[in-house]
Amino acid sequence: MRFVGIDLGTRRIGLAFGDDLGVATPLPALTQSDAAAREAALVAVVRARRATALVLGHPLNMDDTAGPKAKESELFAAKLRTVLGLPVHLVDERLTSHEAEESIPKKQRRAVRASGIVDSRAATLILQDFLNEKFPPAEMEQP
Repeated sequence: MRFVGIDLGTRRIGLAFGDDLGVATPLPALTQSDAAAREAALVAVVRARRATALVLGHPLNMDDTAGPKAKESELFAAKLRTVLGLPVHLVDERLTSHEAEESIPKKQRRAVRASGIVDSRAATLILQDFLNEKFPPAEMEQP
């Protein structure tokens, strides 16, 4: 299986890739200024990577309710299912962008944010959560 992880944003789409080895790796974020161009680029990446499924961040509220951003993700998932004919798994992404941003030194955050690095790191965290659930890491034997 081949998965593309997606962190959907209003200006950028963070991306990650993983397979049944269970390791997610970041891909370059899609930073086109036009939303339609970003979506077309996403379709191209998914096809180029020969993905068999997509993993999309689902930004639930802290109380587990689905706010406007979560509903936007749900609509985007439905659109991707129609356009690509692939399963789209929604994964709770609460705090992944914050966690990804925290991994970058404070002095560099403003410059790095526009590059999409934070978005792709968030997509990597989302995909890794999914992969850890689907392919749990083998427990190490203790001597």
